[in-house]
Amino acid sequence: MTQQTDILAQFRTILGASNLYTGEKKTAYYRSGFRSGIGGALAVAFPQTLLQQWQVLQVCVDNGCAIIMQGAKTGLTEGSCPSGDDYGRPVVIINTSRLKKLILLAGGKQALAFPGTTLHELENQLAPLQRAPHSVIGSTTIGATIVGGIANNAGGALCKRGSSYTTLSLFAQVNADGKLCLVNKLGIKGLGDTPEEIFERLESGRIDDADLEAWDAPASDREYADRIRDLETDAPNRYNADPKRLCDVSGSAGKVAAFAVRVDTYPLPKKKQVFFLGSNNPNDFSALRTHILGQFKELPEMCEYMNRDIFTVAERYGKDVFLSIKYIGTRRLPAAYALKSAVEYRLNKLSFLPKFLPDLSLYHASRLFPQHLPQRLLEYRDRFKYYLILSMSDDGIEEARRYLSEQWSQREGVDFFECTPKEQEAAMLHRFAAAGAAIRYQNVHQKQTEEVLALDVALLGNDPDWVETLPPEVSEHLDLSLDYGHFMCHVFHRDYIFKKGTDLKAMKALLLERLDAKGAKYPAEHNVGHLYQAEPQLKAFYEQLDPTNTFNPGIGKSSKRPRSIIT
Repeated sequence: MTQQTDILAQFRTILGASNLYTGEKKTAYYRSGFRSGIGGALAVAFPQTLLQQWQVLQVCVDNGCAIIMQGAKTGLTEGSCPSGDDYGRPVVIINTSRLKKLILLAGGKQALAFPGTTLHELENQLAPLQRAPHSVIGSTTIGATIVGGIANNAGGALCKRGSSYTTLSLFAQVNADGKLCLVNKLGIKGLGDTPEEIFERLESGRIDDADLEAWDAPASDREYADRIRDLETDAPNRYNADPKRLCDVSGSAGKVAAFAVRVDTYPLPKKKQVFFLGSNNPNDFSALRTHILGQFKELPEMCEYMNRDIFTVAERYGKDVFLSIKYIGTRRLPAAYALKSAVEYRLNKLSFLPKFLPDLSLYHASRLFPQHLPQRLLEYRDRFKYYLILSMSDDGIEEARRYLSEQWSQREGVDFFECTPKEQEAAMLHRFAAAGAAIRYQNVHQKQTEEVLALDVALLGNDPDWVETLPPEVSEHLDLSLDYGHFMCHVFHRDYIFKKGTDLKAMKALLLERLDAKGAKYPAEHNVGHLYQAEPQLKAFYEQLDPTNTFNPGIGKSSKRPRSIIT
């Protein structure tokens, strides 16, 4: 029996045949990234209990496998899939999507989540308690997991709460001697001493309030509301590799295997109101940001930015996403994405068909539906180049209403309106649809354009030049430049679509060089994955967590090979 055959046999004994995927076709979706990236893998394992995850990890470690931990696979930097076939050892993907237990603690003031529990599921369980999760990110809607957000320091759109973060977790790592170890930092008394005892207690859900300790230990980014108000800082408000928010599972990018995390929750606002703002001058929004962060007693819930190009592209090329979320709902979206990817993988192998045929079909089908955006949003698109979607809550609603009516609207060439409930839903869904619109545009125009070059960028908190002006050596090759993001914290998503034949590596180097000169950080909201070089402090953090390079090898442009530790 070969080593690989033996590994698969052990997995089947632990998991059962239905929870183990092998073969190129069956594993295709899990071996690929959300936007880009693909590699080889011996198998995809789907543990259904914490003990099964531990046992699968032990088989991998005993046989010298590279391990890639995977949740909902919503990251955009190829960080939760293999990259190529040059790992020099078997690669095993452990997908945690079937480990979904969620335990509310102390009446819902905190929650304990297993690796596959999604942010959307946490939102639903907290809603009857009038509480909200520690973080809300763009991919919440398509099934992003709580652990995935924390492992990637996912940033999200909230102004009052920052990147996904906790210091309270239970995780496995491989130490310098090559031994698999379980590390318990959950701050809960009496869980047990052995992995089996700890897993059994957690699986039972029996956690008494009296057993909860470490209430002073951060289980979310509790300093963020103060940090975002600092208008003089010459550092970004938040970015993925911030050393102050790298701790165990937090920021680990899959360099450990999480079993559970403990996170804060927050009271829901009693009421909300969305304002839609338009301007042709970026300085108008800069003035608004300065006033809100410096003068308002209440921070916004969200403040999302779009430029005209992304508004228009999202209207046309993100329409099916908008309609799917509105009418099908979010629970079915992850399965729908998996099915689409599987079909796409098979059809892309047929050379006589256009690439990404399911994507093209969805685009053309969506065009048969009537206009989905309210008339006032479309009117602002025609009148203005730049837009803000400002969401305020409770006492902040009247505060914003007074400022916008009495001060900001007095500026020349600006306007705003208060959204009706229908307009509010449409504005938020439209902003979400923008995230995938560039990919859809490129797929439709694949004969004329190169693949999308996507950057998520954290500008300095005091950077006045937040609207990008591109030099001729870049702009002459552009088909479209799309800009949108989280305005108050100055984190922007920039999607560049270049004409066919453009050297994308050269363009990316030029763009990153310009960002470096401004002191910006990137990626701002996703881990470095296989697309970015890890900064020295981030690389050191990864090596401290995973000294043998067993987990997620190669991320941050590092080696994919095993690392021997010499003592």
